[in-house]
Amino acid sequence: MTHDSAVLKAREISGRVLAPSAGQNDKAGRFSPEAVVSLGESGLLGLMLPVDVGGSGLGPRTFAAVIATLAEADASVAMVYLMHIMGTATIAAARPGSAQAVAPTLREIGAGRHLSTLAFSEAGSRSHFWAPVSRAHRDGDGVRISAKKSWVTSAGHAQSYVVSSLAPEGKGPTDSTLYLVPAQTRGLAVAGPWDGLGLRANASAPITLDDCEVPRDLQLTDDGAGFPAMLNVVLPLFNLGTAAVALGLCRAAVAGTVSHLKGAKLEHLGQSLGESLPTLRAQLATMQIDTDGLSARIDDLIDHLEKPRETTMLRVLETKAAAGDVAISVTSAAMRACGGAAFSKHLNVERLFRDAHAGAVMAPTGDVLREFIGKSLLGIPLF
Repeated sequence: MTHDSAVLKAREISGRVLAPSAGQNDKAGRFSPEAVVSLGESGLLGLMLPVDVGGSGLGPRTFAAVIATLAEADASVAMVYLMHIMGTATIAAARPGSAQAVAPTLREIGAGRHLSTLAFSEAGSRSHFWAPVSRAHRDGDGVRISAKKSWVTSAGHAQSYVVSSLAPEGKGPTDSTLYLVPAQTRGLAVAGPWDGLGLRANASAPITLDDCEVPRDLQLTDDGAGFPAMLNVVLPLFNLGTAAVALGLCRAAVAGTVSHLKGAKLEHLGQSLGESLPTLRAQLATMQIDTDGLSARIDDLIDHLEKPRETTMLRVLETKAAAGDVAISVTSAAMRACGGAAFSKHLNVERLFRDAHAGAVMAPTGDVLREFIGKSLLGIPLF
């Protein structure tokens, strides 16, 4: 698979599967297994996996383009896909001692038959996703984990969860370890329903692990090495992916506003809204400028990830913070420009507006990212 063919497949799935059902799935809060099946059949679930396990071996540029394309049609499915890629990347980076044990899972992902996700956040540490309060306990060669995880995308639908927990001998909040926990593990359960304001169709429900047994060979990182994996493997791609979701939302908001301003008429003047009202044209222009600016920022982050340098982590932090602001601004402008048609839910703009707000509060939140950026500029340790 090439970059162009991957984006074409994402566009085809968006038009055939996502767009027709996005509104109804949002209204019902319904997870779309049809979307996951289509992503698997297309080969996109293994997008960034090595070719030797059935993946496509593609990089962050293709990943971001696919995410943005999916998000234009349905941001909930784009987030499901994003969290799957994060889980997959973490599994693929497993310590040598677990490589053989996780290889079958990677091959299943490469074949399009396995959906994974992350289970990092906990109510006790809230938006500080890197600091679990649960602790693994030794059980022979393996561990047992009891934890209450929140905001677990694809909860109850994924075949595996990448779970964080404090290492048995961990001394501080960053002394965590990551584990691969199959969905059928005894003691793992969805703990409640998901009924969010936005991103309603991504099943971001809480899960509980009640004394779950995890064998040694499903420990993905060395003891206490979960935190570096979160920062070096997950965070850069996650922030890139959420920014790409925001970009897709902005593009959809611009397209929806254009369609409305062309189609809605002031019949007594014999003109469309776009023809009649220069203020709406100005709002639309600002939306386009901001959308293109976000696209350029994402391209800059991709360049930093492809060619790491001293400013790479700063770009990682900045891009998600900026993307959240831009998505809220652009979708808010779309709500104003489309007026009553948007507020009465006759257009998809209202869904885009809610999805943009949900993405902005996803950890690490904009406030947390700004704290990191400010500390970085002042030379203050981040943790």
